[in-house]
Amino acid sequence: MLYQAYELQRSWLSSASALAAIGSEMLSNPALPLGYFGMGPMAASALEVFAHATATYGKPAWNIDAVKVDGKARPVEEATVVNRPFGDLKRFRRDGLADDAPKLLVVAPMSGHYATLLRGTVERMVESCEVYVTDWADAKTVPLSEGQFDLDDYIDYVIGFLEHIGPDAHAMAVCQPSVPVFAAVAIMNRDDHPCAPRTLTMMGGPIDTRCSPTTVNDLAMDRPIEWFRHNVIATVPMQYRGSGRRVYPGFLQLASFMSMNLGNHMQSHYEMFKHLTAGDDASAQATKDFYDEYRSVCDMTAEFYLQTVVEVFQEHSLPNGTYEHRGRRIDLGDITKTALLAIEGERDDISGLGQTRAALELTPNLDASKKRYYMAEGAGHYGIFNGSKWRGKIAPVVEEFIGEHG
Repeated sequence: MLYQAYELQRSWLSSASALAAIGSEMLSNPALPLGYFGMGPMAASALEVFAHATATYGKPAWNIDAVKVDGKARPVEEATVVNRPFGDLKRFRRDGLADDAPKLLVVAPMSGHYATLLRGTVERMVESCEVYVTDWADAKTVPLSEGQFDLDDYIDYVIGFLEHIGPDAHAMAVCQPSVPVFAAVAIMNRDDHPCAPRTLTMMGGPIDTRCSPTTVNDLAMDRPIEWFRHNVIATVPMQYRGSGRRVYPGFLQLASFMSMNLGNHMQSHYEMFKHLTAGDDASAQATKDFYDEYRSVCDMTAEFYLQTVVEVFQEHSLPNGTYEHRGRRIDLGDITKTALLAIEGERDDISGLGQTRAALELTPNLDASKKRYYMAEGAGHYGIFNGSKWRGKIAPVVEEFIGEHG
């Protein structure tokens, strides 16, 4: 009933959002006198904020048409090079990029948001690399006939994507995928796989959540797995291609993240209201653009979500050395070739300080010259891979590391 109740609420709010948008347009119309005096401008701004906050958002487009390199705009080509039921592999290559430029696989989180949340990450790295990115599917759109998708499948997908890219590639895992990608790299090093990446950059990842546990970590630890199974897992309704599939709905993930910083989100919308009232459309649009992306959510398969809660947050299987892939234990000591870069944000409230850095301590057989740690001062979780700190300070560190071990 959970999903059905949400769909009913969404239908009601969609109608209210449309009416609010119409009302805002009418009050802002220069041909009508209400827009020039009294409560007209304020009411128009309030209705616009409400319409935006209650609108329904689908999968965003990447919209990376060009990047600036040496002050000159360079067109970017976007292509889907691998198509699989639970996720595609996208490729972005800018015009004029050298043939021997590094090839970088960016593994996007499967945590309720679309891969386009990493638009800023891809846009910055495509300046110097041929960038590939995992474009995970919304679980509610995948028919039951395609089977299940869990952490083992996630690792298999990552290895398969690296095989498609070929030898001498580099990998970057942003947040949640740090654990399965770290495991995939251990497997590929163990098997002396020719496509094992030369470097792996892990950014704000929950490698060992016992280090500086956050609210997200505490929630996973405070409740048994059966609580999650009975309270946050729902069945996809009939109107979707994946009807009947058991999922962790994206709207629940969004609600949990919004509730963590509810005051900040309310303040952001209040600031947007003030910008609109004052006629500062540019500042209001910046807030809108952020929430257009932030509120675009997708579902995860129940088996992937529940397995992640158990293995990553409750049992800490990878750092404890008990994690298995397809029945075979993963030994992080097998990593001897792939260089590791761990990046953390000083103010990260999702993956606390030390959780990603733990990866460097869990690889005893990797030479110290192939390990590096970088803490981004003043950066929150999303600031690690988006925004000015990412573009100006963090990305150059990643490029330098790739160049050093390329």
